[in-house]
Amino acid sequence: MSHCRGIILKSAREIERIRAAGRVVNRVLTQVREMARPGVTTAEMNALAECLIAEAGGLALFKGVVNPQARFAFPAVLCTSVNHELVHGIPNDRPLKEGDIVGVDCGVKLEGYCGDSATTVPIGRIASRAQELLDVTRGALDVAIDTVRPGRMWSEVAREIQSFVERHDFSVVREFVGHGIGRDMHEEPKVPNYWDRRQNKADFQLAPGVVLAIEPMVNEGTADVVFGDEDRWVVVTRDGKLCAHFEHTVAVTETGADVLTDGR
Repeated sequence: MSHCRGIILKSAREIERIRAAGRVVNRVLTQVREMARPGVTTAEMNALAECLIAEAGGLALFKGVVNPQARFAFPAVLCTSVNHELVHGIPNDRPLKEGDIVGVDCGVKLEGYCGDSATTVPIGRIASRAQELLDVTRGALDVAIDTVRPGRMWSEVAREIQSFVERHDFSVVREFVGHGIGRDMHEEPKVPNYWDRRQNKADFQLAPGVVLAIEPMVNEGTADVVFGDEDRWVVVTRDGKLCAHFEHTVAVTETGADVLTDGR
């Protein structure tokens, strides 16, 4: 392991340890996606995830996280964010309805290394605009992965993400960004999905051994988000329109990107 501007470069062995954690995360998200249908609750999704993580010998990264702005520690292993909820939704017993979309975020530590991934799941048949939102957000993550190359600056990738999203008349969230990941869930650097000149000092160069949680968050309407309840966990779109969230943990290689949370 070596350090570069606060970024911890990972060895090939460490990357494989992160991939092992990523396999558990992928298993959770795959099975949650399979159970997602009208009438299922996000609490049931969370219970399944808790069992799968325990069976794998993993540690759920989100449960017990303390947010200084929130009234209590995060109580669940999954973040489940429905419709206009962007991130940090707390699983509950409200049955999901036909046409809902649910962002599901999962983080696992296994033998000292972390994996983090998210997907947004349709419940039954959804509106065409909602499907387009999911396709564009997932596409934005694909664009990022395809653009990652050693020697490139992150700003180049962020501009590609932003351009792709805005070309389809959606908005990129500014307040929440991706992050470095490894032994800790949140490491340097911060990994935004848009770019402007005010961020130039925070730009960084991609190099083999950099491992990032890349997570485009995209809104149907305005990019603005606010806290959705007095507990100050769940974040919602200011205008009440839909939003989506996709994420992979990705290692930079000599030739491009290696996705560590795709289940391989």
